[in-house]
Amino acid sequence: DFLAGHSIGEVTAAYVSGMLSLSDACVLVAARGRLMQALPAGGVMAAVGASEADVREVIDAAGAGADVAAVNGPASVVVSGAADEVAVVVGACRERGWRVKELAVSHAFHSRLMDPMLEEFASVVAGLDWRVPRVPIVSNVTGAVAEPLELVDPEYWVRHVRQPVRFADGVATLRAQGVDTFLEVGPDATLTAMVAEIVADAGVRRVPVSRRDQSEFAAVTSALGQLWVAGVPVDWAAYHGQTGVRPGVVDLPTYAFD
Repeated sequence: DFLAGHSIGEVTAAYVSGMLSLSDACVLVAARGRLMQALPAGGVMAAVGASEADVREVIDAAGAGADVAAVNGPASVVVSGAADEVAVVVGACRERGWRVKELAVSHAFHSRLMDPMLEEFASVVAGLDWRVPRVPIVSNVTGAVAEPLELVDPEYWVRHVRQPVRFADGVATLRAQGVDTFLEVGPDATLTAMVAEIVADAGVRRVPVSRRDQSEFAAVTSALGQLWVAGVPVDWAAYHGQTGVRPGVVDLPTYAFD
């Protein structure tokens, strides 16, 4: 009933929700990636096992020119910026005994190092044909349910590049709306694990549709099975139409473990 994403996933939601045609959605995604990758290399990102408030306190105390790029959980924050600036923050975090993991990235996304691309990106976004979305979207810029007109404002997508990804707030908002099933459409189960840290309710289902260590067919079939068992409607006719498998009655083993 709601769409939410983690950075580029929210761009994809622009098409799924009906805000953009497929061609315009491709223009948006391509421009975003092209302009980011054209920026000078040298930026870094690091995940820190601490709260946003604590990490911001360290950044301020160090006087570092680094930015909070993402808030992925109650104690999971990503710091982004120039290598020397982030190194100062990372050192201070390690002195406090916090878990720190340097991320393998090409650029310092969601940091001030993105600023040189914003003007050109704004001109691209302004030229797209925006429409009011058909499905409510939880914004990862604000962490709240977005107003429809907010999302069709080109300036929103410029802020989307620059400001932190408020994934933890978005998940909390979805739960407050009564959402109890989280389906991750992505290359692995990374966000599924993050949701588990944010929402600990026993009745909440977290299902990824893809895993790095499984074939796509097996992962998607497993995900649909988990959703079906949990009571989520699944269009099995459409599924079997894609796989070429004819639905029907099959003989089961007489012994459950055969």
